[in-house]
Amino acid sequence: MKIERLIGIITTLQQKEKVTAPYLAEKFEVSRRTINRDIEDICRAGIPIVTTQGINGGISLMEGFALDTTVFTRQELSTVFTGLKSLDSVSSSQSADKLASKMGAGDTLELIDSMTIDLASFYKSSLSSKIELIKKGISERKCLAFHYYYNKGEADKLIEPYRIYFMWSDWYVFGYCKQRQDFRLYKLRRLWDLQLSEESYEVRAIPDEKLQFGTHMTDDYFVTAIYDSGVKYKLVEEYGPNSFSVMEDGRLYAKWGFNSAEDALPWFLGLGDKVKVIEPPEMVEMMKDTLATVSNKYL
Repeated sequence: MKIERLIGIITTLQQKEKVTAPYLAEKFEVSRRTINRDIEDICRAGIPIVTTQGINGGISLMEGFALDTTVFTRQELSTVFTGLKSLDSVSSSQSADKLASKMGAGDTLELIDSMTIDLASFYKSSLSSKIELIKKGISERKCLAFHYYYNKGEADKLIEPYRIYFMWSDWYVFGYCKQRQDFRLYKLRRLWDLQLSEESYEVRAIPDEKLQFGTHMTDDYFVTAIYDSGVKYKLVEEYGPNSFSVMEDGRLYAKWGFNSAEDALPWFLGLGDKVKVIEPPEMVEMMKDTLATVSNKYL
């Protein structure tokens, strides 16, 4: 990425008295023309760079100029590398290691290893290929075709891809659905048979409200339940240590808000016989009906 290269060039100039454009081009695996444009961008950013011609010519920082080290402190560089490393977990590239190597940031590598953010999962191979193909579709302005599974069934989709998001502990692609004629968010784990279409698209303006993900979700459907003490860790994990009270017999009492009864149901079913829903009445009946249906499957 360009920002990586610019940081690398600045660091190289700090470490070496003078370098040549061919040296930088080889080091960062780009053309000399690209290096020249990068130098111009760095100068526009306020960092004075001098280029001299001739046998002993080259590129260097202006004599007497010292780059304020607060621009790139060791800790700030570590944060950049950690971010790149996390993206590497779902990519076939190794951006963090390559950049650190080019910058000669050996001590920074130690800080990289102090924090690991793994954005992948058990299906990393398919996830990485999906992300790379989506990125290609976005950069080339080509539509994406795929088969999608959701709670109402499944369908073939054709979308104009705009952005990739990691949120709610999962990966999504945001795009304009040709069938629905609207912007939609698609979870990558439900998206299969992904292909890059030959159909191109013109970039659309995205209304601000379409980027307000989750605003339709509320937590005003309250459910009261009693839990066995053995699942305290799950309650703490989900809502925190102050989200429930301990009863005299050691069981746990809590009243939490959910988006809806349908949203709450999987949570309580997942706790099996370790929970008893008390209210509201319709939630109690929903639990009874669901459990009865499950029980009947084993008769």
